[in-house]
Amino acid sequence: MFYILFMEDNNILAVVLAGGKSKRFGEDKNQTKLGDKTLLEHVLSKISNRYEEILIVSSLSLDTKKIKNVTIIPDCFDDFGPLAGVLSAMKWVKENQKSYQWIATFPSDTPFFEISIIDEYQKRIKTKGSLLYFIKSNNKRHNIFGLWSIKLLKPLENDLINNNFRKVEDWANKIGVKTIDIEPKKFDPFFNINTKEDLEEAKKILKKN
Repeated sequence: MFYILFMEDNNILAVVLAGGKSKRFGEDKNQTKLGDKTLLEHVLSKISNRYEEILIVSSLSLDTKKIKNVTIIPDCFDDFGPLAGVLSAMKWVKENQKSYQWIATFPSDTPFFEISIIDEYQKRIKTKGSLLYFIKSNNKRHNIFGLWSIKLLKPLENDLINNNFRKVEDWANKIGVKTIDIEPKKFDPFFNINTKEDLEEAKKILKKN
């Protein structure tokens, strides 16, 4: 799996979670074209202007020639899912003595998300209402679109090693999470691509918008 991270300021490091073996898709979906961009490039094009630094946590061979300021590191645990990617990012922040206090996560297989959530993340770090936030729309919580405090590093690492946590939803429910409600304007902007059928649906959405 691989994850891509960006910097907006000294508080938030943005992380694109693009991991997994794409079993349902049948190939690395992150390099799959949707229109004139790969799924990964769709996400990068939305957030690259907001961040200066990119960190990729990857077990895959990736083409990052078009992306500036990229650092690639291995995942800290194999086959632990997105939680391991988040932990890898947090450990990288600490080991490299970065000043980020938060990790903002974005999945690479959800190309239509509204970039307004970046502003929502910025608002939440000022309120100090929680150590973890997830986006919610249409009464559905999107567990990969999240804002994670670096203070969660130790409890996350402990739970991955000792308590066998794998699912983001389960761990978040244990720790405590608040939601950021987003009202979709047209179609579901959090539509994600897991299968070839999903890709065909995404092509239709792209043509309409």
